[in-house]
Amino acid sequence: MRPSMDDGLISTVKSAFEEELIVKQLELSPRLQLLADWVLPGAAFADVGTDHGYLPVWLRLQGRVVSAIASDLRKGPLERARETGRTYGADGIDYRLGNGLEGIRAEEADTIAIAGMGGENIISILEAAPWTGDGQHRLLLAPHTHAERLRQWLMEHHYTILREALVRDRGTIYPVMEVTAGEMQLSLGQLYGGAKLLQDPLGDRYIIERIIRLQGAVAGANRSEKYEDRIKADGLRDILTALLELREEWRHANRPRD
Repeated sequence: MRPSMDDGLISTVKSAFEEELIVKQLELSPRLQLLADWVLPGAAFADVGTDHGYLPVWLRLQGRVVSAIASDLRKGPLERARETGRTYGADGIDYRLGNGLEGIRAEEADTIAIAGMGGENIISILEAAPWTGDGQHRLLLAPHTHAERLRQWLMEHHYTILREALVRDRGTIYPVMEVTAGEMQLSLGQLYGGAKLLQDPLGDRYIIERIIRLQGAVAGANRSEKYEDRIKADGLRDILTALLELREEWRHANRPRD
């Protein structure tokens, strides 16, 4: 028995509904969603350390990017990324096994996300790919740790932070930075407490967390009898003072206006 036109119409509607449902089911974590929101429409995108591949898959499903590269150092995470792409029916993604940006050419991507790793690892990736500082690329960086070292390196190697924002993800506050080639000068407080966070609603909490950690480090160094630890304590106190000043700046910038 041949299917009727009504059956065909029902099948088409059902298929469209299922496709729409799949797109809606892929929800990004707050950190990845912020990164996705910062990707400009029509970008050629690369995600370094892609893990499950959620970010490039979401961007392709939404039609935000014209192409995407999902890169990871290990085979396991890259296969998980491929499986994510298959599950949600995302096309236009090139899955590549490689260390950092070593397998990606400068002309293949104009927007590069590097997230889910420490600031020192991000530095190593950028050091091995100096073309990222040519002024033709936007970097979306989300360090899990040592953000201050990343900010310092960027300042010293002719990159500039265009904007920085904080996001709370699973109870932890993470900084996210949009970076390109350029010059910037950051104070000691900005290196440790954020380059452009005076208007960020999470800025005060982020600075306080840095202060608490440094206070513990200073107390530990003061208990030591080693001369080098006493010198270290002096340096940490300088950072503490700078963060306290930055917190006052944040409070002034965010005080209620009459």
